[in-house]
Amino acid sequence: MKKRIGLLYGGKSAEHEVSLSTARAVTQALNFDEYDVYPIYITQEGEWRKGVQLLAPVETIEQLQFSNPSNQNLPNNISSFLSTSDQETEENSIDVIFPLLHGPNGEDGTVQGLLEVLNIPYIGNGVLASSAGMDKVVMKQLFAIAGLKQVPFVYFIRKEWQQDQKYWLGKIEADLLWPVFVKPANLGSSVGISKASNSKELIEAIEFALKYDRKIIVEQGIKAREIEMGVLGNDTPKCSVPGEIKPLKEFYDYQAKYIDGSTAMIIPAEVSQEVEAELIDNAIKAFKVLDCSGLVRADFFVTDGDEVVINEVNTLPGFTPTSMFPLLWQHTGIKYSDLIDQLIELAIERHAEKQQLNYTMD
Repeated sequence: MKKRIGLLYGGKSAEHEVSLSTARAVTQALNFDEYDVYPIYITQEGEWRKGVQLLAPVETIEQLQFSNPSNQNLPNNISSFLSTSDQETEENSIDVIFPLLHGPNGEDGTVQGLLEVLNIPYIGNGVLASSAGMDKVVMKQLFAIAGLKQVPFVYFIRKEWQQDQKYWLGKIEADLLWPVFVKPANLGSSVGISKASNSKELIEAIEFALKYDRKIIVEQGIKAREIEMGVLGNDTPKCSVPGEIKPLKEFYDYQAKYIDGSTAMIIPAEVSQEVEAELIDNAIKAFKVLDCSGLVRADFFVTDGDEVVINEVNTLPGFTPTSMFPLLWQHTGIKYSDLIDQLIELAIERHAEKQQLNYTMD
């Protein structure tokens, strides 16, 4: 019997367009002989729109931005909305939701919490891992508990910055060395990130980042190679080969990632066996300390002295065929379509394990 897959994409996020590109790529890789595929589009205004069953891959992202006036707003009976017909029955239920949402309101645990309440299997990380992985400050605090090496950082919220800019500028200059990188704490795809080499640039970078989030993290720059690892699994995760990001620009920003292609990816990365072993060990430690499931891309710095420093993990990494995560697994021996199949099975496995828990005192 064919599995019914719900593709959940779009979203009220600065990464809306990235999500659409990912959804298009996934439709082109899914085997329509094995899966019934149902699109669920969230507009940038937050409206949920359910489309008719896809019978073939979509060619353009415009096909995924359908108008469905009768279903523009999420109804009170969300279970029926997420079924394959107007009636919620076991025969009509979607077997697995594939969240392809990047950034807040999708990658941060909010949608995952909704799906947990509805008891619907979904691909990827749960509420805790998603929310902790989205908040770079919380993530780094958990990494510190796990004993993972990190660059020094300072963080604050908008209200603190507005009340005493002088204090925070002084703290950053006292605790960190130039240059520094200023980031919104709760955003991905390098949105809102700037490099600062002096106080003037720092103020401008902070004001820019505050357009995207109320919490800001400022990290000390490091001279190092950028190495990424793919992690796949649930309780017994495995790692891909390492890959290296080589931006042709000053750093790997949104433009370099998605628009002008000014980035080289070297897979596998040229690292020693000892460094690769440490990357694998640290990637799995990071996966486990956040209680991740399904998939993670773990990003590291490797210095000239072969010191391994974790930067962050992405709990819903870019997932087009040319994104680093699928490419890492392709070079490890798992092609894109098979990777999707494995993620679907991992989602069903994790959901089945949860159903074994007792929810009564009997």
